[in-house]
Amino acid sequence: NVTPPSHPPFIRRSDGNGSIDRRKRAASSEVFSLDLHLSQAPTDLKNLVRRFHALQAERVEAYKLFEEGHESYLRTGPHYDFEHYKQLVHEITKAFCGISKEVLEIKEQLHQDFDRPDLSEHIDKLQIKEKEKLELTAKLQLGKQNAQDHPEDEDFQEKVREIKQDIIKNTAALSEILQDFKYDSEELE
Repeated sequence: NVTPPSHPPFIRRSDGNGSIDRRKRAASSEVFSLDLHLSQAPTDLKNLVRRFHALQAERVEAYKLFEEGHESYLRTGPHYDFEHYKQLVHEITKAFCGISKEVLEIKEQLHQDFDRPDLSEHIDKLQIKEKEKLELTAKLQLGKQNAQDHPEDEDFQEKVREIKQDIIKNTAALSEILQDFKYDSEELE
């Protein structure tokens, strides 16, 4: 007879919608709460741009939570707590999907309602790079686990270094796209 753990999983849903919020449960364990605040899309251009920036900030926070959750998962090795990690991946995926959905709605509004194809194109480029970043992050997490499980195998360590370099390049490309978006939308401020 196995008693389920009394501690909560890596993530706890609060209202089921999706923006990201962290809560400390105890000094050594964190519970993550993802609440996507999918509100009505702003109707004016300035607020639409602000909402886009807020969504990007939520993405950054989601990546931080994903990384922290993965680090917690790695600390459970060699007998990994996969069920909790699987729940983390599910919740983070749900958050990223909600963010992407709203970003794509903003992209459409920028193009259709406000005749700003320049800003819409930046979002297209950004979404491609964000997808790439998520794929690289998943590869990095798997690579870190392989490196931890096989510390004697330098190939796993090298693969982690290569993926980290790819993530750095991806982050630089994302920053450039966001800078271009900011520059092209500055007259709104």
